[in-house]
Amino acid sequence: MQKAAAQRSPRIRDKGVNMILADKIINMRKKAGWSQEELAEQLGVSRQSVSKWESSQSVPDMDKIVRMSDIFSVSTDFLLKDELSMDDQIPQVQSSEPGLRRVSMEEASEFMDLRAKAAPFFALNTLLCVASPVLLILLGGLSEVSEKLSENVAVGTGLCALIIMVAIAVMGFIKCSSPSSRYSFLEKEPFETEYGVTGLVRKRKDEFLETYTRVNSICTVICILSVLPLFVAIIMNASDFMYIVSVCIILTLVSIATYGFVRVGIVMASYDKLLEEGDYTKENKAHAGDSAGFSTVYWLVATAAFLIMNFTGVSKAWIIWPVAGVLFAAIRIIFNAVRKK
Repeated sequence: MQKAAAQRSPRIRDKGVNMILADKIINMRKKAGWSQEELAEQLGVSRQSVSKWESSQSVPDMDKIVRMSDIFSVSTDFLLKDELSMDDQIPQVQSSEPGLRRVSMEEASEFMDLRAKAAPFFALNTLLCVASPVLLILLGGLSEVSEKLSENVAVGTGLCALIIMVAIAVMGFIKCSSPSSRYSFLEKEPFETEYGVTGLVRKRKDEFLETYTRVNSICTVICILSVLPLFVAIIMNASDFMYIVSVCIILTLVSIATYGFVRVGIVMASYDKLLEEGDYTKENKAHAGDSAGFSTVYWLVATAAFLIMNFTGVSKAWIIWPVAGVLFAAIRIIFNAVRKK
């Protein structure tokens, strides 16, 4: 009898209103505060299956109905028969993590729009930071081959340009971050989302994935090819100044690639934050302070090393910046691996 009932679209009567099994599943899920994806995880099925159940395109198998009765603390009779009341049977299912902040559909849409709008400006500010030492390195090299340009003038001019570019970038970062600052909890704290938010974010992420992959691929190729000028200088046994020019070209190309990485990365990160995926899972949030502390200490040490080398008369002290930049990613991967272990 029950199996036969599960093969059709059962109807129930609730306060004079005909309701189908799909309506019961929707009501139970919403009262639990779960998205379709979260219910699918509980049942071991795909989100598309839950979506079909709720739109009456298909009916869950008997084992899934039994599983739902356990999850929502209702009887299978309630799910399969029509004489029981929704209000009498469905308890207020509490969130598995009570007290979490709740993100509404409007808040999720606003956050994604703000990050998409800020992405090109974040990327430009990052480009300025990466490219800021280029003029200092180039002028330092020119001062060694030209008698008309003293080392003091070269270093002073280069440092002024570096400081101005970094100051502009920092001011830009602050301005870009301000509108979405009230959503900072998304990358620091666990949270819940209202019904429909996960589906909306997932759809936008899927639509953006092709662009994200294409831009990352192009920028990765640019980074790989950026070292070619240095290899050419080595092959040609070029002068020291040409090596310096090669380093400047590398930094310029890397800054251009960084622009692309950051622009699409900001947008993709907004989706991952709302979905609590990638770098923003609950586990990673618990260790967010460790990663931030590592980055701060690393760049403070790199800056201190540069200043010490520069003021003690060490030639080519500028080399500390490209070396530190290349090593940062590798050391951070090792740091994260050790932390997880």
